[in-house]
Amino acid sequence: MTTNSTTAPDLSWIDDITMAQLERNPYEPYERLRREAPLAYVPVLGSYVATTAEICREIATSPDFEAVITPAGGRTFGHPAIIGVNGDIHADLRSMVEPALQPVEVDRWIDDLVRPIARGYLEKFENDGRAELVSQYCEPVSVRSLGDLLGLQSVSSDKLREWFAKLSRSFTNAAMTEDGEFANPEGFVQGDEAKAEIQATVDPLIDRWIAEPADTAISHWLHDGMPPGKTRDREYIYPTIYVHLLGAMQEPGHGIASTLTGLFSEPDQLEQVVDDPALIPRAISEGMRWTSPIWSATARISTKAVTVAGVDLPAGTPVILSYGSANHDTGVYEAPTRYDLHRPPLPHLAFGAGNHACAGIYFANHVMRIALEELFESIPNLERDTSSDVEFWGWGFRGPTSLHVAWEA
Repeated sequence: MTTNSTTAPDLSWIDDITMAQLERNPYEPYERLRREAPLAYVPVLGSYVATTAEICREIATSPDFEAVITPAGGRTFGHPAIIGVNGDIHADLRSMVEPALQPVEVDRWIDDLVRPIARGYLEKFENDGRAELVSQYCEPVSVRSLGDLLGLQSVSSDKLREWFAKLSRSFTNAAMTEDGEFANPEGFVQGDEAKAEIQATVDPLIDRWIAEPADTAISHWLHDGMPPGKTRDREYIYPTIYVHLLGAMQEPGHGIASTLTGLFSEPDQLEQVVDDPALIPRAISEGMRWTSPIWSATARISTKAVTVAGVDLPAGTPVILSYGSANHDTGVYEAPTRYDLHRPPLPHLAFGAGNHACAGIYFANHVMRIALEELFESIPNLERDTSSDVEFWGWGFRGPTSLHVAWEA
């Protein structure tokens, strides 16, 4: 009798992956997934997960898949959130948010918007000789820039940071039971509190903008493309407001902090960037690849039975796209865990792919660029305070929780 010497790998370890493990350090289990099961069902997430660059890109751009929001994301944002809809609704929402984010439009006002914000925060601590940059600079510059663009000048930066933190905890409360229920229903309480506060704050602004249109992003969302005298319903745009107050608010801030952390790990490269600000965009691109702020927060669902990477997926199968894992794919990047400003400029997936790629790529990159230009110009002798570790956190959204620095004042 002939026996087959090839045996299927033992993948039972996937059943033991926990949310705590993913939030602390998703790189270890995802490295093993890329190697042994690059498209696999992960029970704690209640979903298939794609972990390599090739598979993520294939699914993100395939006509056999369409966008779907994760269960925790749907519970957090509601419907129709721009990241989880398709067809005419997606086209309308993109046509609503994209005009203000086109390069020719962003170039017109980005410096006047972001540079005074960055300088204002720097003036608060540049003579102190030490700072915690995540809370004192990276996140405040990020939320204030987008907040002012949206028309939320009356909302403090601290409140905007509080909102995105609460929405983030809700969105990433992704653990599922075997019965397909949320393992921690209480994990959505803070997100619900934030949404109630957001509506209480934004509703009066919407009332005013309906009667008196203004040059703010949310006012344009209400009016642009609508027949005379008509506006989009606020219930229709609120889910996309929540998307912006979470993902779009945190992404530049965490991108700045991750880029700085990467540069601190390579002092020679940090010195090169400080001496030559023209290298800042390249430093940011590597920072976004090295630690992608939107690490594993998007998903697709198969529209028909399809086979991907040798895995048969029935119609209606959701797949989480782990872009942070794809950006550490050793099949694409040499030594991906190392921050390397000078690695070949290969494309990464930090901003997604396909027709649901981030609409704010150009805006976010310029917020990060200006913030780092101002920081290095004001404090060129910046060093990491090595008495404190840099701890990264998050599975859906990821970045440093703090970044302590010091300098000769």
